[in-house]
Amino acid sequence: MKKNNQAEFTQWMNPILEALRSLGGSGRPREVTLLVAKNCNIEEKVLDEKTKTGIPKFYNQVAWARQYLVWEGLLDSSKYGIWALTENGYKTSLSLVDSQSISSKWANIHLKIQKDKTKKEIIEEEKEIDPDLLEESDYKPNLLEVLQSLSPEGFERVCQRLLREHGFERVEVTGKSHDGGIDGVGILELNPFVSFKVLFQCKRYKGSVSRAQVGDFRNAMIGRAEKGIILTTGFFTREAEKEANRDGAPQIELIDGKKLIEMFKKVELGVTPKTIYEVDLHFFKPFMPEVMEM
Repeated sequence: MKKNNQAEFTQWMNPILEALRSLGGSGRPREVTLLVAKNCNIEEKVLDEKTKTGIPKFYNQVAWARQYLVWEGLLDSSKYGIWALTENGYKTSLSLVDSQSISSKWANIHLKIQKDKTKKEIIEEEKEIDPDLLEESDYKPNLLEVLQSLSPEGFERVCQRLLREHGFERVEVTGKSHDGGIDGVGILELNPFVSFKVLFQCKRYKGSVSRAQVGDFRNAMIGRAEKGIILTTGFFTREAEKEANRDGAPQIELIDGKKLIEMFKKVELGVTPKTIYEVDLHFFKPFMPEVMEM
C-alpha cells in the first residue's frame, strides 16, 4: 500500500476485530466487510467508490487491513476464505495509533526483505515457537479430547466456524435458552438459484445422544427451517439414527464424533497435516539377501 493510503486502511483494523467478535469469532469476507460498513455507518456512495483499476475502494482497504492483522497474529490465515480471530485477536482492541504502528512495523519488515531476500529471520522473529519443535514425549491430546474439553459456548462457536468453512453463509449462534435445544442457524446455498435455512444443535458429549433428544430437536425446528443438523463429540444410538431418518418427518443430519473429526480434517481447521512415510517392502524385496544370492 502507498503511504497516502495507509492512514485510510488502518482505520478499519479495529472495526474488523469488533465485527468478528460479534460474529462469534469468524466470518466470510463479504459478511465481515458489510458488518464493518454497517457498524461504522458507511454511506452507500462510499461503498460504491472504485480505485483507478476498478476495484471497490472500501472492500480493498478492508482486505488490506485484514492482511496486516494476519501478519500481526490477530487473525489466522484460513485456506478456505474464512476470516477468524486468533486467541490474541479475541483479547485485542486497537486505537488508530496502534493500527498505524502495526502498518509501519510490517511495511518496514517487508521493505527489509525486499532489500535482502536472504534475511528470512526478520519474519521468523515475529513468530512464536513452532509447536513441532516440542519434544515428542510431550503429551498432545487428540482432536476429540480437545473438543470435549471446550466450554459449551466454545463448542458452539467452533461448530459455527466449522459450518462456515464447509460453505454455510450467515451462520449465527443464537445462544437462547428455552429454544428447544436450537443453538444456531445458517444458510446453505446449493447453487445461485437454490438455498435453504438450516438449524443446528451442538452437544459436547462423551456419551450417546438419544432418540428422544433427536425428536425434541425436530419438534423445535418444524416450521422454522427446511433442515436440521446435530453435531456431537459423542455418538448416536441406533434409535436416534432411525428417528433422524424417519419417513414423513423432516430429515436431520447427524454428525457424531468420528464424522466431526473428519470434517475438521477436510478443511484443516484446528489441525496441521503431517506426512508419514511407510516402508514399501515390495520395492525392497528384489534387493533382499536371499534374492541376491540366487
